[in-house]
Amino acid sequence: MNPNCGKVYLVGAGPGDADLVTVKAVKLLRKADVVLYDYLVNKELLDYCHPESELIYVGKKKDKHTYPQEELNELLVHYAQHGKTIVRLKGGDPFVFGRGAEEILKLIEHQIDYEVVPGITSGVAVPAYMGIPVTARHVASSVTFVTGHPASGNDAVDWHAMAKASDTIVVYMGVSNAGRIASELCAGGKSEDTPVALIRWGTYPQQEMLTSTLKSIEYDMQKAGFKPPALMVIGEVVKFSNQLKPLIQSVNTKELIHV
Repeated sequence: MNPNCGKVYLVGAGPGDADLVTVKAVKLLRKADVVLYDYLVNKELLDYCHPESELIYVGKKKDKHTYPQEELNELLVHYAQHGKTIVRLKGGDPFVFGRGAEEILKLIEHQIDYEVVPGITSGVAVPAYMGIPVTARHVASSVTFVTGHPASGNDAVDWHAMAKASDTIVVYMGVSNAGRIASELCAGGKSEDTPVALIRWGTYPQQEMLTSTLKSIEYDMQKAGFKPPALMVIGEVVKFSNQLKPLIQSVNTKELIHV
């Protein structure tokens, strides 16, 4: 690696609740010269940053990207080549639908030192906050994480195969395609009565959940006006929410941790 360059840390910010960030992430935010943060990152985490840190929003929403990915990659290179310590703060985990590998490949191309700091991924934490375990004995011994919004030019997800491949299916970025996904899964052999949960703003105080079935999810979602960003959980584990949700600790705004 180039000794004259700074270092880039790809840091997972967790699913939303500021208390779910790692201690290592907090330490890095405190020493970073530059922080590039995503749309789904809890802005409370930026309070950890040094007052002189440069904070750059690089968030992406559907069809609205502050920086195209290639420009974002170039920003990381630019600041590193100027000797800066950079935190690339990503919602969830950098390597779970976070495009972390693409950014690292760009850093390697320019011989820039980097480190990955994992974060809690939304696919596990968001259902948990709603009383849904993604696996459960006798009900679900397998879970698949899948994107409902494949990269441009890639083949679409084979939902027919997915229907029989996993007990629980957790779909990231799939709300706008929920009806099509449900239809494809049913066509692949999944029962129309399979439970579905859509969880919006999971782990935040304003989190909300819509439960339905594969047969009815599109209608129920439209009737409720349910919009992204949200996670989709498909499988019998959704039924646990009725039993476990009352026992789950409520989400409150808490004091920032001190390390």
